[in-house]
Amino acid sequence: MTGGVGTTSHVAKARRGLDRVGTAALAVVLGGVILTGCGGDDSTAASGQVPEPVRSQLAAVAGLGQGASTVVTATGASVDVYQAPNAAKPTSSLSNPNENGAPRVFLVQAKMPGWWQVLLPVEPNGSSGWVKAEQVTASQTPYRIVVARGAHKLRLLSNDKVIAEEPVAIGTTDTPTPGGRFFLMELLKPSDPGGPYGPYAFGLSGFSTSLDSFGGRDPVIGIHGTNEPGSIGRDVSHGCIRLSNDAITRLAQTVPLGTPVEIIA
Repeated sequence: MTGGVGTTSHVAKARRGLDRVGTAALAVVLGGVILTGCGGDDSTAASGQVPEPVRSQLAAVAGLGQGASTVVTATGASVDVYQAPNAAKPTSSLSNPNENGAPRVFLVQAKMPGWWQVLLPVEPNGSSGWVKAEQVTASQTPYRIVVARGAHKLRLLSNDKVIAEEPVAIGTTDTPTPGGRFFLMELLKPSDPGGPYGPYAFGLSGFSTSLDSFGGRDPVIGIHGTNEPGSIGRDVSHGCIRLSNDAITRLAQTVPLGTPVEIIA
């Protein structure tokens, strides 16, 4: 498949299907967060409302196919994280919304009565914990993103079918894009759409494995646009994944927060 993200008939059909079963809009966060691989600093917050067409959608029903993943969203001001179900005390508590104003979401790994095991947006990469079902609401998404570093390709799947493919830039040898399983933690709208992050930047639940910080902040890995289109297809970033500005816009219009992201060799 070589179509642009969100432009094929498959995506149109998928989005119409979500409209039929009911959807819940997720807000795009406005502001400037420094992502590890962005290659620049856009620390000025944008203002105003997000355009209506750019709204992520999440199906709130089960049974969307074998490729569906479960996402849980915190309902209160914070969510407690436990090492194991029925543990006496939580090991940590995460704020809702997060520090950048995004709804606190998690990708589900497993379920027990009254509990969800979730992938956590904390170091080290791959950390997981348990949250109480009473503190979150559950939804499903048919989408999955796979980034093949060697091929410099991002593939978007819906119910395990590839519906789009885009070339990407990845990290250098010294600041590599880490492999593993992550999820889309937040969606940022930089103040300057022509800047180093492009019009949109997804923050992932993972972190650089070679940097302790970036711009004085946690070294979060992201998927974002770029003002250097010639860098696409190369190993040039501090760890983030760069798409063309058109591609990141289509992706922002298509996939919800919580969507799983697999970064492979």
